[in-house]
Amino acid sequence: MYSEKVMDHFMNPRNVGEIEGANGVGEVGNAQCGDIMRIYLKIDENEVVKDVGFMTYGCGAAIATSSMATELVKGKTVDEALKLSNAAVMEALDGLPPAKVHCSVLAEEAIKAAIDDYKSKK
Repeated sequence: MYSEKVMDHFMNPRNVGEIEGANGVGEVGNAQCGDIMRIYLKIDENEVVKDVGFMTYGCGAAIATSSMATELVKGKTVDEALKLSNAAVMEALDGLPPAKVHCSVLAEEAIKAAIDDYKSKK
């Protein structure tokens, strides 16, 4: 059902936790399934994502997509991070079951919400 990569990111999630001094925080949720994702970004003066963390309440796919999304934006510029798509998250995880695609959409939305928060504070 789940790929090895999904299981790895679920069992060993990367970048878990709140980031002290984050200058961009985004939270999104899905009322139907109850998943909630919060992404923390620390963006430097050159608009590069220097650190990223997440806190997710949800299923294994929600945790795995949060973990992968943080890996995909770390070290990228804000403009590059804004281009992150749910399709890219799913591809990086070697796919998701159709019923779990919404988790990758939440991950994309959470990253974008954190960047919007960062931009609103500038």
